[in-house]
Amino acid sequence: MDNYDYYDLELFFSNDSNDTGYPETVVNGEIVLCKKTDVVQFGTAFLPALYCAIFLVSLVGNGLVLCIIYKYEKLRTVTNIFLLNLVISDLIFASSLPFWAVYHKSEWIFGRGLCKLVGSCYSISFNSSILFLTLMTFDRYLTVVHAITLAQRRRAAYAFVSSIVIWVFSILASINDIVLHDVMDGGEGLLCEMTGYHQKFLTKLELLGYYRQFYLFFLVPLVIVLYCYTHITFRIMFTRMRKKCRGVKLIFVIVFTFFICWTPYNIVILLKAIKMSFGDQNDCSNTLDYALYVMRNFAYLYCCISPVFYMFLEKKFQNHFLKLLSKRIPCLKINVAT
Repeated sequence: MDNYDYYDLELFFSNDSNDTGYPETVVNGEIVLCKKTDVVQFGTAFLPALYCAIFLVSLVGNGLVLCIIYKYEKLRTVTNIFLLNLVISDLIFASSLPFWAVYHKSEWIFGRGLCKLVGSCYSISFNSSILFLTLMTFDRYLTVVHAITLAQRRRAAYAFVSSIVIWVFSILASINDIVLHDVMDGGEGLLCEMTGYHQKFLTKLELLGYYRQFYLFFLVPLVIVLYCYTHITFRIMFTRMRKKCRGVKLIFVIVFTFFICWTPYNIVILLKAIKMSFGDQNDCSNTLDYALYVMRNFAYLYCCISPVFYMFLEKKFQNHFLKLLSKRIPCLKINVAT
């Protein structure tokens, strides 16, 4: 993710101005500062309330899924292990939103440690989410198309090892956010941004992050998912595997909705990368900034939507949910028994 865009402070740089806008410890060269006052005010007006709402809904939804997995499902299947990690990833993302809500409303007041930690939560949770969704799809592909079945212990070990690899890879992919995020004085308040190196170096890292996110964490998983579900669909159509079809439906809807939510955002990311690579560096147009605001926050809603699928598209989760409610609402016990 572009950290300057995330905090509403996008900078384009050249060598024909003496106005740096930041202390010498942040930028060692001369820059042209594109003022994004309108964009910042646009974000300040609605982002804090939106982030708080997403946090609460995500906390309740993912917390409920986590409770059901713990009480009823345990970690008996590979899908449940991957699903548990996906819920944890969503909760990591949601935990960062209250901090950003306060930040957009005023300034960064939480210190250097939380600046580094919270600044890395977004990219870690995004990377791990897309990888876990891709892995769930690939595992379903092996089970349905190639009928690969392993011993229970071996499958569990494979799921745990795969999960650890994904988390390690996601953290390594976010190392720039962990190392370079720091608190700095922006003149009108404290900022939590990528800083500490020459601005040209930070700009190159920013551009590299754009392309890495689009190709490695969006385009490649999209191709894998499309390939897997194309073969799964043909397999089901020709063999009428109805039982496996029910299991495929849940993952398919989750993955499909994920890409519906994230595709517009990644297209904007690619356009910004192209603009930085080949466009006029002194062009301070706000069009892509507004588009990024809208598409990015539309993508954030996925963390609220995904638990709904677990509750209402999978029969066993519906039954577990009713069991939980029946403990609080006695009249539901009859329906659960039925």
